[in-house]
Amino acid sequence: MTSTDRLAPAIKSPTPHFAVLDGLRGIAALSVVVYHFMEIVVPDYDQLFIAHAYLAVDFFFCLSGFVMACAYDKRLASLGILAFLRRRLIRLHPLVVVGSVLGLLTFWLDPFSSVFTTYASRAWQLFLASCLLIPLPVMPERTFNLFPLNAPTWSLFWEYVANVVYAVVLVRLRPSMLRLLTLLAAGWLVYEATQNPNLSIGWDANTFWGGGARVSYSFLIGMLLYRSRWIIPNRLGVLGVGLLLLVGLLFPYRKEVAGLTDMVLVLGYFPLLVALGAGTQVAPRLARTCRWFGELSYPLYMVHYPFVWVFLSYMTTQKPPMSTLAWLVPGATLALVAVAYLILMTVDAPVRRFLSRRSAT
Repeated sequence: MTSTDRLAPAIKSPTPHFAVLDGLRGIAALSVVVYHFMEIVVPDYDQLFIAHAYLAVDFFFCLSGFVMACAYDKRLASLGILAFLRRRLIRLHPLVVVGSVLGLLTFWLDPFSSVFTTYASRAWQLFLASCLLIPLPVMPERTFNLFPLNAPTWSLFWEYVANVVYAVVLVRLRPSMLRLLTLLAAGWLVYEATQNPNLSIGWDANTFWGGGARVSYSFLIGMLLYRSRWIIPNRLGVLGVGLLLLVGLLFPYRKEVAGLTDMVLVLGYFPLLVALGAGTQVAPRLARTCRWFGELSYPLYMVHYPFVWVFLSYMTTQKPPMSTLAWLVPGATLALVAVAYLILMTVDAPVRRFLSRRSAT
């Protein structure tokens, strides 16, 4: 029996390893929320305990490439490009709109900031651009974010690009060409890492194309992992692989080597974790928790940042003591988990079910 034969059952039955990958996605999303709060509390990354958590986006992209290849490599030809893109739109876009609505409301109602008055006449443009995934970096007060109402939307912009390129080109690539493109994308990512202090790029006007480098490599290596069957059988489970993921996100930050550290994590460490996550089993008692974390990860990622903008205004104007922040940040994080779950159950899931039924008729 070859190594590929031994891996075949895990690949043909996606539930076990997908459950673990879902759990990892949830850990990464929660880390992003904590990071976005804490980078405001502790602006010096050398002192920030979770400074590398911006790389969770690269982990998401790698997971996306792996899952896309697994789910659609053999189905897309019969499904058709338009039907595939419609499915992706139904899966992703309701929360893009929800995040935009929350972004507009918090921008308008922020009790600690009067910036809205400066942009009141353009609020409709900001909102439409956010809903339609059109970058509009016009606010210096928000560091020229591509999507100033809901900053994480920048990664959805590139996820859409990756999905379209996958459907039109990547799904048909021969293995040798996929490896070559992955190598070229790695070179592009290394170049971007040498031109910037770290790989927290792609979200603003100055580093727009850095987002292209990040999604290109991670999405392609995720595809390559699946197509090459680079899946590592192991007994780590979701707790073991999840701990390894946290090690990467919590790795000490040092400005002098931040770019090098980021390259190691993105180029090698995160793909290794996906290979480990895909090759391990989830304990039955944790399967439901993993699925729950996986379902919650995308809503949490897409709805949290409008409230982070309010938190930034609060920090700037009120300058609260650390004793207040010690309970406020954990409390706000838990509240956002609750908000994300509420939106998942009352808006996102019902809307997707409705659109899926309409699409099927």
